[in-house]
Amino acid sequence: MAVDAAHINALLDQAVTDEVTPGAVWLVGGPEGPEVGGQAGLLDPANPASPMVADTLFDIASLTKVTAVWSVIGTLWEDSALRLEDPLGVLLPDLSEAPLGQVTVHQLLTHTAGVPPRAQLKTLYGTDPAEIRHGVLHEQLHHTPGEQVQYTDRAALILGFLAEGLTGTGLTDLAHDRAWSPLGMFQTRFGPLPEDLVQRTAPTELDQESGQHLRGVPHDFSARLLGGVSGIAGAFSTAPDLGRFLTYMLTPGNGATFGKAWVNESLQVQTGGLEPLRGLFWHPAPGTSPAEDIWVHYGFTGTGAWVCPRMGRWGVLLTNKLYYTRDRGPVTELRGAFQQAVFS
Repeated sequence: MAVDAAHINALLDQAVTDEVTPGAVWLVGGPEGPEVGGQAGLLDPANPASPMVADTLFDIASLTKVTAVWSVIGTLWEDSALRLEDPLGVLLPDLSEAPLGQVTVHQLLTHTAGVPPRAQLKTLYGTDPAEIRHGVLHEQLHHTPGEQVQYTDRAALILGFLAEGLTGTGLTDLAHDRAWSPLGMFQTRFGPLPEDLVQRTAPTELDQESGQHLRGVPHDFSARLLGGVSGIAGAFSTAPDLGRFLTYMLTPGNGATFGKAWVNESLQVQTGGLEPLRGLFWHPAPGTSPAEDIWVHYGFTGTGAWVCPRMGRWGVLLTNKLYYTRDRGPVTELRGAFQQAVFS
């Protein structure tokens, strides 16, 4: 069934009028690549002569978790550098006596690890990156691993540290070499962005200290503490680049990056009888059952990526709704309407 582009554009125009978001870029495609897309609103409300364009850069926030961390962990899994059932204390011997040492890779990927629900890095560990890393990896657990599903930023942060520890390579290079470059995602990178790219980047939240909206700098404070590079957030990307990522997920190969086995493993329920149901970092789209095979991941800044192998379709919706508000209600409604338009 063809996607009604006029309907989606009307949804986004109304969202701009209602100040749900200053602007948006969307793209829908399949195994052959992008099929239809559009944009609405302004890049920056402070500049009425700045329309959103197809290759606007967005702070993708938690989509960093899937484009960087999930991808890199997938390559390590397929290289047999780790197994999902491996406890971190086996993979990183310096954690063998730490509470986190008993937690498995699978539990982190399904948000069942029992680690604290929020990052709170500066409050707990200060501002030195080495001390933050040590503190995160040696923190007490919040509850028994495998006991409940509780979404936490720390899972991706820890997995990023794990990938770095196993390879001796920083997450920036790991993401670039194992995911972004092989997939042709040449606009995707960790921030802060150079000045020439800042000009085509959508601004996010108002920074109280500077009195300016953050632009080209990760909105996530924990990511900023770590120099802009973290498993939690920090990446910037475009709709076309995310389209390349999702296109590959529908027709994955082997070799330079993660393959079909990793995608198949991830896009199925991995939490057993625990709810909410989750795959590996991906989860069934709201209002759908696992049998419908529509999987999604969101970013706090107003981003979203969907993939449905059953239909052979994917969708990307990028907004900078955080420019106006932290209230998730309006953008949640917009995402639901976009999902309905793309996958119904």
